[in-house]
Amino acid sequence: MRIWAIAWPIILSNITVPLLGLVDTAVVGHLPDSRYLAAVTLGATLFSFLYWGFGFLRMGTTGLVAQAMGRESDSDVRHLLGQSLIIAGVIGVLLILFSTPLVSLGLHLLDGSDAATPLAREYAQIRLWSAPAVLANYAILGWFLGQQNSRVTLMILLLTNSINIVLDIWFVVGLGMTSNGVAWASVIADYSALAFGGYLVLRQLKTLEGHFLRARLLALSAYTALFNINANLFVRTLGLLFVMAFFTAQGARQGDTVLAANAVLLQFIMLTSYALDGFAHAAESLVGRAYGRRDWQELASIVRRVALFSFWTAGGASLLFAFGGNHLVALLTGLEEVRATAAVYLPWMVAMPLIAVWSYLLDGIFIGTSAVREMRNSIFIGTLFYLPAWWLTQGLGNHGLWLAFTLFITVRSGVLIGYYQRYRHTRWC
Repeated sequence: MRIWAIAWPIILSNITVPLLGLVDTAVVGHLPDSRYLAAVTLGATLFSFLYWGFGFLRMGTTGLVAQAMGRESDSDVRHLLGQSLIIAGVIGVLLILFSTPLVSLGLHLLDGSDAATPLAREYAQIRLWSAPAVLANYAILGWFLGQQNSRVTLMILLLTNSINIVLDIWFVVGLGMTSNGVAWASVIADYSALAFGGYLVLRQLKTLEGHFLRARLLALSAYTALFNINANLFVRTLGLLFVMAFFTAQGARQGDTVLAANAVLLQFIMLTSYALDGFAHAAESLVGRAYGRRDWQELASIVRRVALFSFWTAGGASLLFAFGGNHLVALLTGLEEVRATAAVYLPWMVAMPLIAVWSYLLDGIFIGTSAVREMRNSIFIGTLFYLPAWWLTQGLGNHGLWLAFTLFITVRSGVLIGYYQRYRHTRWC
């Protein structure tokens, strides 16, 4: 039951994420000029990649805090929060200082239209003011999750998205703003979430013994563990971003219809991740605590139970895509040509959950045990198969692209399984 108690708030909070995107699209999409919608799309895409790259602030914090909980070290739990918030603040300020070249480079790579790009630039320059708040919220969410308190994740995301949606409507519909109104709504929502998260943090700190020590917050040597973990997670995330960007680019080369069909099918992967991420996050927290206690029997038991939850969920997703995939496609697009094209490649989606489930699960296990180099290595090794497979199967068109992507996921899962089996018999025993 502990697994489900941690997982369900994460699953529910994940579902709120696309809701915000739908509202952004609906509000701006009703403006008289389509360039505003294009600007928000470009800007939101840029920030999705940018902030995803700093997701290590959540993952790295969760694993180390869970281990500190297992050691029953209130001091470590307290100082990991302080250190993570300092790192988040420094990175956030640097992003603001270097906002002009970062935004210019990102929009150049996205290659938007001449009409939409200036508006997207304005949107992005506004959104970057929230960088310290967004990254600090990552650290706060990771800290609470490491303590097996996933309900905070749900509360913070519900608050963020609710404020964002209300302000979207007020600024754009009520005040007559355009894409800049959507950007300011996000900034205000992010800082509101930080204020609420800060309140919850202060309340939680009162339950921990001790107090903050300046030496542990200001001495660089005290950050060794966080720096090592976060650096590997950052490189791992960059590798994933490359794989996804390459997939999108190669699909685009095959025409707008294939690109659109692939985008629809990728939403199936996102849908699966909403559920599987919940169990992976539960594994991070529970495995990390067992690892901190050096309770190998408990660790193995947790892995078995989370694996069962994950496997049955993945099986359910595969059945859903097999028997209801075409209906889901129809909900996502009304274009008959895109629907027909997506139907051709739908079998890849039926197989994907049962292949990808192991990488989600094992990511959670390795974050909990701080074995993040192995996660990084799995991306590199998977890419070594991904690129040659794409090259050799170009004659198969989009089927070849999906084959290469599926091989990448398979190899990545296989590498992580190999590491797990080795450590289960050598380190975690």
